[in-house]
Amino acid sequence: MEGRSTIASEILASYAADAALEVEGVGGLVESALHRHKGVRVLENDGRVRVEIHVMVEWGASIPDVGREVQQRVRAYLAQMASIEAEAVDVIVDEIGVA
Repeated sequence: MEGRSTIASEILASYAADAALEVEGVGGLVESALHRHKGVRVLENDGRVRVEIHVMVEWGASIPDVGREVQQRVRAYLAQMASIEAEAVDVIVDEIGVA
């Protein structure tokens, strides 16, 4: 018997959020009324997964360094927790502030 299992995009978004919040320099996720789950949008198409994550970067942190670290952590976390290789992890800095 063959079967397939899928993981809901809300769960993947939760994993991505947890991973991003562990990165030093990320002060939080930025939510909006757009199609995102608490600052994260997961797009799935033909078995490929793309993650868009909106963050607030703490004042004084290196934005390029924080962005790279978020990308790496989100990819690693999704691979570990859900056996998914994200095709792309797009990090959008919506705010800079004090956490």
